Amino acid sequence: MIRKLIITAFDNFIINTVIEDGRAAEIHCYKTDDLSRIRVGDIYIGKVKKIAANINAAFIEIAPGVECYYSLEKNRNPYFTNKYGKKSLCIGDELLVQIEREAVKTKVPTVTSNLNFTGKYMVLTTENKRLGISSKLGKKKQEQLKSLFADESFENGGFIVRTNAGNAEKETILQEKQRLESQWLHLQKIADTRKVFSLLKKSPSEFLLDLQNIYQDGLEAILAEDQALFEDVKTYLNEYQPEDVKKLIHYQDHLLPLHKLYAIENLLTECRHERVWMKSGAYLVIQPTEALTVIDVNSGKCILKKHTEDAFLKINIEAAKEAARQIRLRNLSGIILIDFINMKDEKSLVSLIEVLRGELKKDPVTTSFIDVTKLQLVEITRKKVRKPFHEIFTKA
Repeated sequence: MIRKLIITAFDNFIINTVIEDGRAAEIHCYKTDDLSRIRVGDIYIGKVKKIAANINAAFIEIAPGVECYYSLEKNRNPYFTNKYGKKSLCIGDELLVQIEREAVKTKVPTVTSNLNFTGKYMVLTTENKRLGISSKLGKKKQEQLKSLFADESFENGGFIVRTNAGNAEKETILQEKQRLESQWLHLQKIADTRKVFSLLKKSPSEFLLDLQNIYQDGLEAILAEDQALFEDVKTYLNEYQPEDVKKLIHYQDHLLPLHKLYAIENLLTECRHERVWMKSGAYLVIQPTEALTVIDVNSGKCILKKHTEDAFLKINIEAAKEAARQIRLRNLSGIILIDFINMKDEKSLVSLIEVLRGELKKDPVTTSFIDVTKLQLVEITRKKVRKPFHEIFTKA
C-alpha cells in the first residue's frame, strides 16, 4: 500500500489528509485558533481540590478554577511533588497529571497520573511497568519484539510497542526507548523545582502528532504547502523523527493547490452528508447520536437481476468496505451499529464478517468487532482519540 500525508491550511483549519492507494482514508481537521488551548498529552503539576469517594474519583485543579476528573481506581501510583497527608490521596496533595481527554460539552477534562510519553514506535507508561505489544502485529513479529526487550530494564516505566515498530530496525527501536526514558527522567528532575499549576510539558500541536500516529508502512511522502506549516513540520521531524525528514516535500504549485489536487473541499462536503453512495448504486445512511452511531445499508439504485443471496452478499461486502472507510474518515467512535441487508445463509454472514474484520484492522485507532445480534445488527466499538468530524465542522 502506498501512503501519503497531505498537510494544508484551508478556511481557518489545518487539514491533514491520509491518502492510501490514491484514495482518502482519513481526514483530520484542526481549528487554527484552537492550537494554544489545553490539549491531550499536556503534563501539569496539579492540586487535589476534592475527593468524591462515592464515585471513586477526585477532582484536580491544573490551574486556578480549572478542575479535571481523576479516577482513583485507574491511578494507583502517582508521582507527588508535595504530599500533605498519610492517605494515598489527600486534599491539597500536588502531583503530576496528564490530560487524558479534553472537556466535552458538560464534562470536565480527564487527567491521569499514568503519564504517557509517545514515540513513533512505542509509548512509555510511568505506572504500568510492563511490556505490551500491539495485537495488530502477527505472533511471529510479537515474539521477535519480546526477545528484543528481554535484557532491557523497565525500572523507569513500562512500554507499549506500537504497530509501526513492525518494520523498524532494532537499533532504531532501542534508541527511541532511551529517548523516551530520558524525557521522563528530565521531567521528574524539573518537576521537583516547579510550583503547583506549572505546565511541565506541552504536547505538540495535534496536527503534528499525526506524523507519529499515521501508519508508517508504505508512507512515501509528506506534502506541506503553506510555508509556515512546512517549517513547523520540518522542525518537528528533525527533533522527533529525523528518519522521515527526507519524505517531507514543500509543495509549491500555486496554479493547482493541494486542496484542489486531492479534492479536499469535496471530501469535506461529503463527510457532512448522511448519505454515502457506492459504485453499485447502493448507499449508506450514517447517523451519529449521543449514545451511538447507526449505519444503515440500502440497495438504493442498485439494479438486481435477482434478489438472490449472492446479490445481497455482494452489496453487503461493498458496504462493509465503505462503512469501515467512513468510520475512519469521519472519526466515529464509541458504539457503532451497522444494519446490513438481511441474509438467510449463515455462510454468507460469516463471509461478510470476515471482510469487515479485515477492513477494521486497517484502522490505526483501536476498533473492535463485537458481535452480530439476532436482528443481524453488527456491533462495533472504536476508541475515541479526538473529536468526530461532525462535532468539529457542524460548529465551524
